[in-house]
Amino acid sequence: MAPLTLGDLDLTTDEFILDEVDIHIQANLEDDLVKEALKTRMEGMLSGFQSDLSSISSEIQTLQQQSVSMSVRLKNRQAVHSHLSQLVDELVVPGAMIQVIVDSPVTEQEFLEQLHELNNKINFAKELSFRETLACSDIQDIVDHLKIKAVTKIREFILQKIYSFRKPMTNYQIPQNTLLKYSFFYQFLLANERTVAKEIRDVYVDTMSKIYYSYFKSYSGRLLKVQYEEVADKDDLMGVEDTAKKGFFSKPSLKSRNTIFTLGQRGAVLSPAELEGPILIPHTAQRGDCRYPYETLFRSQHYALLDNGCREFLFLSDFFMVAGNSALDLFNSVMGKTLSLFLKSMSTYVSDCYDSIAVFLCIHIILRFRAITTKRAIPALDKCQQSLEMVSGLYSKNEGVRPLSEWTLVEVENFVLKMAAEFPSRRDQLIFLINNYDMMLNVLMERAADDSKEVEGFQQLLQARSQEFIEEILSSPFGGMIAFVKASEALIEKGQLDRLKNDEAQITQLIRGFTSTWKQSVEALSQDVMRSFTNFKNGTGIIQGALTQLIQYYHGFHKVLSQPTFRSLAVRSELINLHHLMVEVKKHKPNF
Repeated sequence: MAPLTLGDLDLTTDEFILDEVDIHIQANLEDDLVKEALKTRMEGMLSGFQSDLSSISSEIQTLQQQSVSMSVRLKNRQAVHSHLSQLVDELVVPGAMIQVIVDSPVTEQEFLEQLHELNNKINFAKELSFRETLACSDIQDIVDHLKIKAVTKIREFILQKIYSFRKPMTNYQIPQNTLLKYSFFYQFLLANERTVAKEIRDVYVDTMSKIYYSYFKSYSGRLLKVQYEEVADKDDLMGVEDTAKKGFFSKPSLKSRNTIFTLGQRGAVLSPAELEGPILIPHTAQRGDCRYPYETLFRSQHYALLDNGCREFLFLSDFFMVAGNSALDLFNSVMGKTLSLFLKSMSTYVSDCYDSIAVFLCIHIILRFRAITTKRAIPALDKCQQSLEMVSGLYSKNEGVRPLSEWTLVEVENFVLKMAAEFPSRRDQLIFLINNYDMMLNVLMERAADDSKEVEGFQQLLQARSQEFIEEILSSPFGGMIAFVKASEALIEKGQLDRLKNDEAQITQLIRGFTSTWKQSVEALSQDVMRSFTNFKNGTGIIQGALTQLIQYYHGFHKVLSQPTFRSLAVRSELINLHHLMVEVKKHKPNF
């Protein structure tokens, strides 16, 4: 079949096709209109939503600002409320406070509590007055009246306690402890009524100063009644100046000199058990007919001072709220008269004391007590203790007493030299010095270290005097030879030995005299030395030193005669062989 063409189509078909096209076009136009309407509507809705969101954000910011503002106002109101509440509380004087301050005894706990509150209100009123706050005038009169009432009651209470110290047989430590319990009372007076505080302080100082002075004066006097009746005086010691000279061997006045010149058990006073033991009770000792050396009484007296002084210093520091130099000044105001009494008593005793052991023990007691006060951190007694320390170089060694200080060595040496001067001959003086130096050195070495300054000092003195004594005892039998040797050695140094070439006769006499007498002279020398010295060991050392020195002199004699000036002398053949002389001399050395 042939295909159709447009010609073949009738009109009706064309119209149908056009209608279909129109329908499609119309349908498309309607869809576009719908879409446009929807789009417009959506845009409107979105714009409205965006507007609503902007409004909400603005409202949120407004709410935040309002919240911050309310928070600041709240804090300000709270701060004002707290300040005003405190101000109102401080401006109000409770009836309970008035009643307690006016009517309650000061010893009641509620009085102390209300006194603290009153002190706060007084300070607050002062602060308001400084700021010129008008509300201050509403309470000022009431606070002032309460302050006057409290000051009056506190003053009466403290003065009553201080006056109670003055009653006989009163243990003042009890009211002192009571005052410490109410130490805020004085703090209140010092802050609010300085005139009354000064009055109380002055009354306390005056009262306690008299109490301590009276107590220690009485106690010291009663202690002296139990001291040993037998004490040393100037007639018992050597080296004491006396217008009426009684002689070196005058009869001692003491029945027993052991109590004066030996330490014995007296050093036990320095042991810890006795040093800090209970103080002596004089009337108890008198009933038991007990007697004590001075250092025991001194220990008891000063331990009482130490104990009371330390306690008093602590009380003054705590109750009167002082420290440093202020505390020391207040302590001296209280204890000054008592300390002066101690110093005067010690000065009087020492000025007329001949018991050196007691003095040294007293010095050591003070040194030990100073250590105690240092350990307790109480500096108040240092000044008094330093005054009582009359020997600054004295110190302890392994709990023992080092008996001589540097100045004492000088005094002892001067004394021994003074006594030696009583002998007419130098030989006897040297014997006296050597014996005494040797004795003192032995005593020192029992109590001090071998390398101590005191031991070294006496060793040097002993050695020097021993060497001088050796020269002295050799000068009598061998003086001619010794003088010749010394003169010849001096001329040899100057090159002038020829000046002695004409002394052949003297040289011959010296050689033959030594050869014939040296053995007898050495024997007599040895016996004389052993009779002169009580310490055999010391005597032996001197003999050995003398024989050694003799050998050296004879050796020098040989050397001088070997010089060209004397080689031609025939008498040189009579010289004793030096080795042979040394062998023979050794036979005369004593053996003990």
